[in-house]
Amino acid sequence: MLLPLIVAIVTVGFGDAAWSQTSGQPSAEPSDMEVPQPAPPYPTEQPTKRSGLLTDMELYFTSPLRWNAQDWAWFGGALAFIGATHGYDSQVRTHFVNGRNPSTINSDDAQDAVPMVAVLLATWGTALFFNDSDGRREAWTMQEAAGLGTITVYALKYIVRREGPDQTSHVNEWFQSGGNSFPSAHTSAAFAIGTVLAESGSDDYRWVRRVLGYGLGIGTAVLRLKHNAHWLSDTAAGAAVGTASAHFSMNRNYHADEDTSSGLMLVPVDRGVMLTYRVSLK
Repeated sequence: MLLPLIVAIVTVGFGDAAWSQTSGQPSAEPSDMEVPQPAPPYPTEQPTKRSGLLTDMELYFTSPLRWNAQDWAWFGGALAFIGATHGYDSQVRTHFVNGRNPSTINSDDAQDAVPMVAVLLATWGTALFFNDSDGRREAWTMQEAAGLGTITVYALKYIVRREGPDQTSHVNEWFQSGGNSFPSAHTSAAFAIGTVLAESGSDDYRWVRRVLGYGLGIGTAVLRLKHNAHWLSDTAAGAAVGTASAHFSMNRNYHADEDTSSGLMLVPVDRGVMLTYRVSLK
């Protein structure tokens, strides 16, 4: 899930086929009556919105199956960005360590999480105080995005097992026992919460929201680098995961009823499946 702006969310529903009915007028001639049409080979009822956390998790982790060309392009761009930042890992570490003994640098995980937790609690508290349904939805979207992103991050940590700058001075210590640096969970959660803050709500104060939201993500990444907890590319990967998770959750919670999907899908039909390509034409 490293796509920064993943937006291909598809909901599929199934129902009984619709049959046309006769007019029911006793005086109507047989030729004037509507003739029932044969049922199509697969259901044609309009898709219904699927909701709930478990459904969102299912769609989130299977979303690459529904990516279109644009989504794959964003994914490739994210990988290229992470690769580019990897080339500066050593220089950035040297800048922040600045001659100090790395073992003496305080890497306070709880302290670095305070800003994002404060934003989330402030959003929840404001929504509850003013009984604002839009605010509650925004706070829930922040929480869901951060949660989904965190699951993805820890799965990648388990697979990659990269040693952090507080463990080694070598930037390419991958697949090492005890390594858990890549990606940065703090940065992922901060960008998830910050992106929802930046892109939700009214456009009247959009620039303020974006300064605060993206500033939260960037500021948290800088803290992790300053505290020698992560390499630069760890924070870049965390930012990509968090941003992608935020856009997924915003699309689920704000635009799930809109039919804007496109791409290849497998649709169940009688005695098999059908490969379809769906695109929204406006």
